[in-house]
Amino acid sequence: QVQLVESGGGLVQPGGSLRLSCAASGSIFSIKAMGWYRQAPGKERELVALITSDGSTNYADSVKGRFTISRDEAKKTVYLQMNSLKPEDTAVHYCNAGVWLRPDFRYLELWGQGTLVTVSS
Repeated sequence: QVQLVESGGGLVQPGGSLRLSCAASGSIFSIKAMGWYRQAPGKERELVALITSDGSTNYADSVKGRFTISRDEAKKTVYLQMNSLKPEDTAVHYCNAGVWLRPDFRYLELWGQGTLVTVSS
C-alpha cells in the first residue's frame, strides 16, 4: 500500500495559524515533488504550494508571505505552515505527491483524502 495521510486541519479565527502535515508511506524509492492544493465550495481546485526534489518552492500569489511549505525527507512528510489566515483561505486542503516505487521504479501520482481548514470568527 502506498498512500498519503493528511492532518492538521480545523477551525481557526482570522489572523490565526495552522500547520498541515502530509506523510507518505509504503514502498517508495524517492519523491519527485509534494504539494498542497485547496478547493473552496463552488470553486475549482487550485495549487497552494509546491516543493520539488531539489527543495525549490512555489506559492500561489494569494498565499505568498503568509504560508510556508517544508519537508522532512527522512520521514517522507511535507508541511504547510499557514499564518495570518483569512476567511478566504477556507477550503478542503489536499496533499499531492509524485513518487517512484520500490523495487521497480514505477511512477505514481498520489492524493490525500483532504483536510478541512475553516477560518471564521
